[in-house]
Amino acid sequence: MNFRVAHYISLVFLSIGLILTAGPLVWMLITAFTSPEALEATPPRYGEFSLENFKVLLSAGSIVRWTINSFLVSAAVTLAQTIFNSLAAFGFAVGRFKGRETIFMVLLAAMMVPGQIVMLPLFLFMAKWGLIDNLWSVILPAMAAPFGIYMVRQYMDSIPIQMSEAAQIDGASELQIFTRIYFPLSMPILATSGIFTFISQWNAFLWPLITLNSEKYYTLTVGLSTLQDQQIMDFGLLMAGATLAAVPMVVVFMFFSRYMLEGMRKGAIQ
Repeated sequence: MNFRVAHYISLVFLSIGLILTAGPLVWMLITAFTSPEALEATPPRYGEFSLENFKVLLSAGSIVRWTINSFLVSAAVTLAQTIFNSLAAFGFAVGRFKGRETIFMVLLAAMMVPGQIVMLPLFLFMAKWGLIDNLWSVILPAMAAPFGIYMVRQYMDSIPIQMSEAAQIDGASELQIFTRIYFPLSMPILATSGIFTFISQWNAFLWPLITLNSEKYYTLTVGLSTLQDQQIMDFGLLMAGATLAAVPMVVVFMFFSRYMLEGMRKGAIQ
C-alpha cells in the first residue's frame, strides 16, 4: 500500500513538473501560429491558425542575417572548444610535468568566478584590439572553457595509460598519440561537450549584447530582443522569433543526442 501511495505521489509531482516545463513551450507555439487579429482581440482567440507572424518576421530580412551570425558563432566556438579543450585535457591527463595538478586546481577555481566579473576587463581588452562590434569579439573569449577541459580530462583519465606507453615504445609522438588514440576514444564525451557548447552559445545574450552594436552583426537572441522595442507587446511576432530560434537547438539535439547519452553513460560507468 505504501508503495502504491508513493507511486501516485511521484506521478503527481512529475505531472506538475511536466506542466511547468511544457506549458510555456506549448503557449509559445500556439501564440506563434495564431493570427495577429485573434491575438489583439479581448480576450485573445488562441488557436486561429495563421502564418502571418512568420511572414512579418521573415519579411524584414534581418532575421536571416541574425540566424546566420548565431550559427557562425556557435559552430566556430564549438569547433574551437572541441580542439582546444581536448588538447588541454590530454596534457593534464597524460602529461607529466611539474605543477600539473596546481595548474589544474587553478583551472577549476576559474570555474567558480562569475562571468559578469570578467566582462569589463575582457571588454577593455577587446576594445584595445579593435574587435568590438565584430563577431570575433564573441568567438575569441569562448574558444576554450574550464568546465569543458575538466570534463574531457576526467574522461581521458579512464583511458589506460598503457596504450600511450605502448605507442611511445613504437615511436609515436605526443601528437600522434593524441590524434590516433585519445581523440578518437574521447568522441562520446566530446560530442556531449559539443552539444552543450553549441546550445549555450546559441542562447548567449549578455556578452553579444555588450560587444555587438551594429544590427548586421547581431546574433539571433540580441536581434529578437530589439523586436520588443520596435513592435511593442507584439507577442505573436516575439513568439514566432522564439520558435525559429528553438528549431536549430532541437535539430542538433535530435541528431547528436545518441552520442550525448553514450558519453554520459560511459562517463558514469568509468
